[in-house]
Parts: sequence; C-alpha cells; structure tokens
Amino acid sequence: MDELRFGKSKKEKLNTMNLEQLVSKAKNKSNFVDLGAFIKFCDEYLNYISDHLQATIISQNENHYRFFQYKEEGNFQITRPINSNLMYDAKDFSKASKEYLKLLQNIKTNNKKDQSIRTILNNVTYTIQQSIGSALDGLPARQSNTARKLNGDLFEHLIRLILGKMGMDCRSGTIQFSVVIDGKSEFQMRYQHDLIIEKEEEVRLIGSIKTSSKDRVDKIFIDKFLYNKLAEKETPHIAIFLNDVQRKNARCENQYGINTTFLPGRFKGYTVKLNPLDGVYYCDIRPNMQTEHILKDHIKTFDHLLMEDIWKFV
Repeated sequence: MDELRFGKSKKEKLNTMNLEQLVSKAKNKSNFVDLGAFIKFCDEYLNYISDHLQATIISQNENHYRFFQYKEEGNFQITRPINSNLMYDAKDFSKASKEYLKLLQNIKTNNKKDQSIRTILNNVTYTIQQSIGSALDGLPARQSNTARKLNGDLFEHLIRLILGKMGMDCRSGTIQFSVVIDGKSEFQMRYQHDLIIEKEEEVRLIGSIKTSSKDRVDKIFIDKFLYNKLAEKETPHIAIFLNDVQRKNARCENQYGINTTFLPGRFKGYTVKLNPLDGVYYCDIRPNMQTEHILKDHIKTFDHLLMEDIWKFV
C-alpha cells in the first residue's frame, strides 16, 4: 500500500471519537483487556484520522514514512513516523482485522507460502500498535515519558494476547530457579521477563518485547547469557520489536525525516562474541536487516515467529 486512504461514510463520521477521547482511552490500560478491545480502538483511531488531521507530512529521506499532524485540539503536534506500506486505512483495516483473528485461531493450518496471510499478520499488528502510539502522541510534550511507558506496556500486552489466541500458555513475570554449587542447591534467584511461555510446567521460551531496540539491545543479549549460565539451562531467548525508527528533527520548517535507532555493530558483536539470540522479530524491519551478513540470518519479520518459529520452541 503506497498511500494511506481514509474514506468513510456519513454514518461513520457521526460516530467518530475526538482526539481527547482517544487519548483518554489509550491512557487507561483497563480498556485493552483482549484482542477485540485493541482492534476496536484501532478502528476508532483510523476513523478519526480519516477526516480530522491538519496535515500528513511525508518523510524527506524515506518517502514511505508519514507523520500525522493534529489540528488545534491536539496542539498541532506531530506523531511518530508511520510506515505507509504497513499501516492500513480504516476501510482496509476493518476487513483485514476480521481475517486476522481467524488466522490466529487457525495458525497451524495456514498456508505458510501464502504471502497475503503473512502480510495480514504483520500489518494488522503494526497498525494496532501504531494507532495507540500515535494517539498517545497527542499528549502534551511534558507527558512524553508517560506516553512512552504506556505504549510499551500495551505492546507487551498485545503480543501476549496474540500468542494466547494461538493457544500458547504465556505470561509476564518472574522465573525462580536454584543456584546449584557442588550438586547442592544453595539459594534461589529470580528473573523478571516480558514473555514466558510454558508447557507441561516447564519454561520453553523467554522473550523480551519492546517497541524498539534503542537502549535495550545490550540487556537482552546479557539477560540470555546470565540466565542460562546461572540456571545451568539452555532456555531459548527471543526479542520482539515493533520498529527501529524515530523522527529526525527538521533543520528547517516542514522538512521531516527519520533516523534508525538500530545499532548493527553492537548486535553483530553480541551475536558473534557473546551468544546469539534464538530469534529476533520486527513488524517494521529495516532494509539492512534483510541484506547484511549476520543480520539477515538472525532477524526476521514478525509473521515468521507466528507461523513457524514459535512451534520449534514449544
């Protein structure tokens, strides 16, 4: 999809929430109890932006990225970059989201070679999360840290709900294990994780779920090393990211672009010299992750986790 299209009916326009309502809803995590609630919010947000934006700004250096500028009710604030190749409009999302739920429920029987299925799995997930993040961009700048924390928490919750829809026994929380010295359990340790998948009361997979790898990639690699060393296990560790782009401040008015927040040298160094992660997945994958040596062997799009890799772990 090269451009975002936002057509809707008169009836839909009458029922459109305003930005204040959307931001208020996004701030309350109790509004997102299941996948249906996430989908409903996304639908409401997409219907809002179809007719209420001040402008859509095209990134100067990577033209498929867009920035939404709100009107006066949003203090003319500009959102995070949105990949227009991944973000559905209201009409297409309404159709794709219904298919999305069916695909998750029947994930094992889906045709792995069908690219349209992979596109729906990846792009619906991206659209849902970016709708939340972009709505929270309507908060005043002084609340940016609050918005960042909320957005991250909801992304973690969204991913766990997706895996749960597929039948996974997954949770966040702590794992406790014994430190054994000379064959004797000496004391207990606890580790906190974003994603823990268990089967038959055994931890099969540990995951980190973040909106981006910025300032986090070191910890994810080190967490795997420390946990497996201390617990004397070989538990697989994966990382799930939404994207690794951020807005680059304009040098002059109305010239916006994007910067990558991914650190390829650090990722390669940890992969080769410390320990490789057992899977790294992005909804919005960067071009170099698909072409560069080492990166292309360890980083995939999110659909690969859902359709193939998750079953190898459990």
